[in-house]
Amino acid sequence: MSSSIPLRHLRQLSTTAKSSITISQAKTKLRTEHDPDKALEIYTSVSEHYSSPTSSRYAQDLTVRRLAKSHRFADIEKFIESHKNDPKITQEPFLCTLIRSYGRSGMFDHAMRTFDQMDQLGTPRSSLSFNALLTACTYSKQFEKVPQLFDEIPNKHGVSPDKVSYGILIKSYCAADKPEKAIETLRLMEEKGIEITAVTFTTIFNALYKKGNGEEAENLWNEMVKKGIEVDAAAYNVKIMYVHGGNPDNVKALIEEMANAGLKPDTISYNYLMSCYCMNEMKEEAVKVYEGLEGNACNPNAATFRTLIFYLCKNEDYDKAYKIFKRSVEVHKIPDFNTMRHLVEGLVKKKKMKEAKGLIRTIKKKFPPNVLVAWKKVEEGLGLASSDRNASSVPDDEEAKEATA
Repeated sequence: MSSSIPLRHLRQLSTTAKSSITISQAKTKLRTEHDPDKALEIYTSVSEHYSSPTSSRYAQDLTVRRLAKSHRFADIEKFIESHKNDPKITQEPFLCTLIRSYGRSGMFDHAMRTFDQMDQLGTPRSSLSFNALLTACTYSKQFEKVPQLFDEIPNKHGVSPDKVSYGILIKSYCAADKPEKAIETLRLMEEKGIEITAVTFTTIFNALYKKGNGEEAENLWNEMVKKGIEVDAAAYNVKIMYVHGGNPDNVKALIEEMANAGLKPDTISYNYLMSCYCMNEMKEEAVKVYEGLEGNACNPNAATFRTLIFYLCKNEDYDKAYKIFKRSVEVHKIPDFNTMRHLVEGLVKKKKMKEAKGLIRTIKKKFPPNVLVAWKKVEEGLGLASSDRNASSVPDDEEAKEATA
């Protein structure tokens, strides 16, 4: 794999080039492409017509994440800095995408430098770029620094924090395990007449529950309801996560309460129910929840597959776990390395060698390069490495078909 960005990519990034795919197609490809160089090729082939800050931000973030996973931080800097040659750099939304991308990479110093360069680049500042900087700080997990920026930047640059700014501040306090400071900020917002949303309340009582302050969380919930702030599914999911006490019936009761309140339980709601069944060794009930997702207008996510496959492996039901793994491949939601390792080890234990080899081949195509080293060790430990090499003459599409059939 190349260790630096090819010059042709950077030329494409700083000039107007002919396009081959739309931003929508690029997003689809980037979701499943883990090779950073290939991800970069996909991004740079996007049409100028589709590369507005709003539409291209997701594609840019995914490309940066692929580079970050391979620890190619010098290449990330080249990639992002090349965008500063674009005439759109004077547009604040465009520059904000660069600040956030540096944050996604954990390169907050570079995000801060880009924010400081705005005068030099001729880009106006407002709460938009201030919020991008605060977001970059949280992406970089420098939660303690957010309150400092909140105090310094408005005074230095004359920007006024808005409800989004305060929301990020509250989120940073909660992430730093300081819900009491988040509540102080909530009271300050009330004094200033700044709109407070259900998201803000949810962030705080999630932190309170997490810290074991269940009573205070319930008081905040009641306050939210009294204020007429509409409770949403995310708020109920936090309650479901912490209040069930390990009892599936409690989770079902909360899901019913949620539905009676006119809210639609989502995949996260049902995942908690499924997890509760799993923890109580109620495998059949857990599988029924999974199989009923579609009927409830929900789609399984990565957590759904991870939880169910893990517990099925724990119960040595490797046939069912493998069947569910194949479904995760179809919807591009393959669980993490450790879950897949448990499954392949179980398949080998049960002499399901064809399935084990199929799983390994699929994983090699779907997992990022930095994980493949660990997979090689698993293969060798299970005696599958040599067999896989012998199968390497099988065309790629046939391998994928066998693994996911």
